[in-house]
Amino acid sequence: MKKNVKMMAFGPVPSRRLGHSLGINNIPPKICTYSCVYCQLGRTLNMQIKRMPFYNPEDLLESVEEKIKQAKKRGESIDYLTFVPDGEPTLDNNIGREIDLLKSLGIRIAVITNASLMGMEDVRNDLMKADWVSLKIDAFNNEVWRKINRPHRSLKFDMILEGMLKFSRNYKGELATETMLVKDLNDNEQGCRDLAKFLQEINPSKSYLSVPIRPPAEKWAQIPGADIINVFYQILREKIAGVEYLLGYEGNAFAFTGNVEEDILSITSVHPMREDAVRELLSKAKSDWSVVDKLMAQDQLIETEYEGRKYYIRRLVESKNRSGS
Repeated sequence: MKKNVKMMAFGPVPSRRLGHSLGINNIPPKICTYSCVYCQLGRTLNMQIKRMPFYNPEDLLESVEEKIKQAKKRGESIDYLTFVPDGEPTLDNNIGREIDLLKSLGIRIAVITNASLMGMEDVRNDLMKADWVSLKIDAFNNEVWRKINRPHRSLKFDMILEGMLKFSRNYKGELATETMLVKDLNDNEQGCRDLAKFLQEINPSKSYLSVPIRPPAEKWAQIPGADIINVFYQILREKIAGVEYLLGYEGNAFAFTGNVEEDILSITSVHPMREDAVRELLSKAKSDWSVVDKLMAQDQLIETEYEGRKYYIRRLVESKNRSGS
């Protein structure tokens, strides 16, 4: 399939996961193995699980090289070349060849996959070549998986889970997982505990929690309450060290800005802050609790509790100018 070479790469764009990411679109729009209820691209137009070539790998390399050239002219840095297409990237049976070609550019390579084809050995072998891989797992329950991800009818959940485990045992790069929470679908506490045990086996360096802050495929796919999100975070932290929110904020999380309001909002978009941690930050900034009161009054910060402690989380809002992987 021929495609305008310039359309295969985009960016670089800010990504909290990957810094400055140059996106690679190696799949035609909405060809996917899933039709997730929360997908910001809408319902899947063409569901398939058969891997096939879509574009010429040399054309893809040319597109990426051109974007890198343009970025250098503008003085922009690129931290990762990221496969983050309009469909499932591993459906492209050229992805291994494409990663090999891109390695010549000397920039780390990332792949963000829904993990649905991890039961296939050839898919795992292709992803072994990447420097950073993110695997999606929204539930550790077959029924819930079918409700939230709406997979191709031929996919088997147990094969996907086993494939993820096999990959994690042999992969030498940086492994991440991502879980999307949808209200009343996969946001119950027992489901979280089951998921946490599985993630502990995978042992990712990062495990991201996200919510549908962009318009979802199904209007009823809503964001769980802040208290539930906090409970999920705390339960996962009992099993995994590197748990973070992925709530769409692309700013300078954890960077000291000199503005304590910005610091609180940037940190709480990634992690909930305990009350004592907030007070310590305010003390360092020579400020007081009125800052928190102000942010809560402006509906930018939410107070919630877990096991008798107060936590503060950034209010989830849609950014008008957000882009990125």
